[in-house]
Formats: sequence, C-alpha cells, structure tokens
Amino acid sequence: MSTSSKPLNGRLAGKVAVITGGATGMGRATALAFAEEGAKVSIFDIQDDEGRKTVQMIRNAGGEAAFFHADVTRDEEINAAFDAALATFGPYNILFNHAGTIIVKPMHETTEEEYDWLMDVNVKSAFLTCRRAVQDMNANGGGSIVITSSIAAERGYALESVYCMSKGAVLQLARTISTEYRDAGIRCNAVCPGFVETAHGLKEIAELDAAGQGWEEAGMAATQGRICYPEEVAAAVVFLASDEASFVNGNATYVDNGWYAKG
Repeated sequence: MSTSSKPLNGRLAGKVAVITGGATGMGRATALAFAEEGAKVSIFDIQDDEGRKTVQMIRNAGGEAAFFHADVTRDEEINAAFDAALATFGPYNILFNHAGTIIVKPMHETTEEEYDWLMDVNVKSAFLTCRRAVQDMNANGGGSIVITSSIAAERGYALESVYCMSKGAVLQLARTISTEYRDAGIRCNAVCPGFVETAHGLKEIAELDAAGQGWEEAGMAATQGRICYPEEVAAAVVFLASDEASFVNGNATYVDNGWYAKG
C-alpha cells in the first residue's frame, strides 16, 4: 500500500502514473521524476526487491508509490497489476511502457526461442499493456501513453536484428495508438534513446565491444558524443506525459544528442 507524508506540486500534480519496467535504470529514473513532479506512481516489474526499493526511494522523498509484481508478457498478470493499481490510487492518466530487453548476437546465430523471447518482452508486452491502458483511459477521460522505443527503431545495427525489429514495432504501435485514440483524448508518443548509462545500456556496449565494434570510446564519440544519463531520458518522458505536451501526439522523441539526425 502507499503512504504519503506531504502533498507534492509540479507538472504532474494530481496525476496517477503506471510504469512497466520501473524497478531500475530509466524506469526507476522516470518513476522518481514522475513522483517529484507530483504524480502518484505504480510500478510493474518482475524485479521485486528493486521495485520495492524504488518505491521506498519515492516515499522517503515524500511521494506516493506502490509496487506490483507483473510479468508483462502474461495478460493475466498485467490485468491483475492494473486492477491492484486502480484499487490503490484510483484511475490513472499516464502510462510509461518501458519494460524491455536486448539480444546482441549475429542474426544467423539467433535461435527461434531467442526471437520469441525478445519479441514477447519488447513487443507483445507493449501491445498487451497498451491494450488495457486505452480501455481504462477511454473510460476515464483520456491520458498520455509513452512507449520506450530506441534509435534502433529506424536505423539498422549489426548484431541487433531482433532488437531493431522490436523497437520499430513499438514505435509503430505508438503512432497507431495516437491516430486511433486521439478523439478519445489519449495521446501516445515514443521516446527513442541512444546508449544510456544503465545496466542494460552498459551490458549492450560491453557485448558490442567484445564483438569488435568499439562503441565504448570511438563509437560513442562519433555518434552521440557521450553516453546519455537515465535522468535525461526521464526528463523527456515527463514532458511527454505532462499537459505541456498536450498537442504532441504520435511523435518519436530522440534522446540521442543528434545521433539520429546525423545519420
């Protein structure tokens, strides 16, 4: 259950947010940023200890948050988590669909089982989560959905074939939701980071470096200049979730220091 020690004011004051994959990394940074801006935050994740730690960080700062265990590749667990979040905080008007993973591997060595796993975590989960969210938001006057895509959504990168496919898919999901549900008052945008200083991002860089790509130094300098910090992505998500972005819909927001524009 949630606790509250003081009211919060900010760009998300009075709003209720749900974050999938909110236990660590960019998800945690965004959960903290949402709470700092006044939102009540529900975190869905399979990392129970880290999820509860994020909730405690929010509560220690005077915010309201709750954690709900959910494997977001399973429809019944998603629905159970949403039901519990609704019982805790009432109707939500922000969803940050962030849960995801990566495989760094040559395409010809990638197994069908690996393909299915990554597409389930990155794409199926986004579909199932957003499918539930648009129903709830439609019944409660609308809201804002932000989906984590990637610069890899519209660029091809060696050793990341399935990941690139998956991020292209969720970018198109965001665009489709924006057109299909606009008149219901639901906005949907994607945030598309480059390399980010999280466990996920650093593991990706290490695996690419081990394959001889040299991203850690020369590759990073030539593309995005430096590694991105999770708080920088969180700041973009806060904007997209807020009423400040009331006319921003179906957008791919690149948080990559000009890498995508540079090509």
